[in-house]
Amino acid sequence: MDTFMGYARKDGRVGIRNQIAVIPSVFCAGKVAERIAYQVPGCVYFRHPVGCSQVGEDLEVTAKTLIAIGKNPNFAGVVVVGLGCERFSPYELAEGIAPSEKMLETVVIQEEGDSLAAIQTGSKIAREMQQIASRQTREEFPVSELMVGLNCGGSDMTSGLIANPALGYASDKLVSQGGSSILSEITELIGTEDILARRAVDDEVANSIRGMIHLTEEKLRRQTKGSTNKDRTHLISKGNYDGGLSSVVEKSLGSMKKSGSAPFSGVIQYGHQPDKKGLFLLDSPGHDGEVSTGQVAAGAQIILFPTGRGTPTGFPGIPVIKITGNPKTYIKMKENIDINAGTVLKQEKTIEQAGEEIYQEILEVASGKQVKAEILGHDEQFCVTRLP
Repeated sequence: MDTFMGYARKDGRVGIRNQIAVIPSVFCAGKVAERIAYQVPGCVYFRHPVGCSQVGEDLEVTAKTLIAIGKNPNFAGVVVVGLGCERFSPYELAEGIAPSEKMLETVVIQEEGDSLAAIQTGSKIAREMQQIASRQTREEFPVSELMVGLNCGGSDMTSGLIANPALGYASDKLVSQGGSSILSEITELIGTEDILARRAVDDEVANSIRGMIHLTEEKLRRQTKGSTNKDRTHLISKGNYDGGLSSVVEKSLGSMKKSGSAPFSGVIQYGHQPDKKGLFLLDSPGHDGEVSTGQVAAGAQIILFPTGRGTPTGFPGIPVIKITGNPKTYIKMKENIDINAGTVLKQEKTIEQAGEEIYQEILEVASGKQVKAEILGHDEQFCVTRLP
């Protein structure tokens, strides 16, 4: 079995980064959280627009997602920052993260007195956590301890033909050794439900796959009914059309190839984590940020991101490996793209060889190699979903 060098966590999981997360419980505390993180190298923050004026399941999704982000093994410690009067209490957030047994402290602005006092307190806590984390060393672990998210954005015709199948090869190799992969973007899998269901480990999982995709299709039908602007009802963007994709069916057939051919072990609801290993289908919208956020909340330490048209985006504390099947895109966006699978289009490599390159990149990144999005400071993909 292949191995990588990671960080052991007290809850038994393994991180591939060793950063301190600064997480606000509500949007009102976002700027204070940002300033705390900026004061201390090795910190990342998670600004979001939610945490108050939400009710029911909408607020529950926010709570579960933020808690799960804090429990992700890439973070050695978490500083929770609250305002003090929000509907999602900072203490509830901290209590939810606590079972991970990582370093954890809470700073509440109204209790500290003002923003400056909260920043000072939070920075001191984060600095102390970072000093402790800096003394931890990497250890060798089997790839069965890895979970990766399979996402994509800015797709063109080379995505479904080259980059996604190559990623599917890498995903299959990881899953065959006991690791885990998460496929999502349900809006971009419409029409593939029966194909995916045939790969389910049992009838229960097969029915869950069909039900999840059918429910998403029904939601889209309701949301677009009566729209006065037909352009607002399209599931694929102008960039997708310009890149050679003709319909959502074509896009879906290409999108599913990210998952390779491994059997589906189960389905995951947004904000939840699987209790076993294997290939999973995560219920989420098609928005790149909401997909990555759901995958990180599920426990993914790495995001694999094919992009035919090219995109610079990254995720705080989670390396996002960019892959393109378009050699022209790689040349234009070389400082943003990690893997040029366009070598297949130029007949320099096979799909399998490109897939092996992606797999080896996963091992290197898991062992500490920084991806280009990390180096450039891109963190745009964090985005907590809100229910319609």
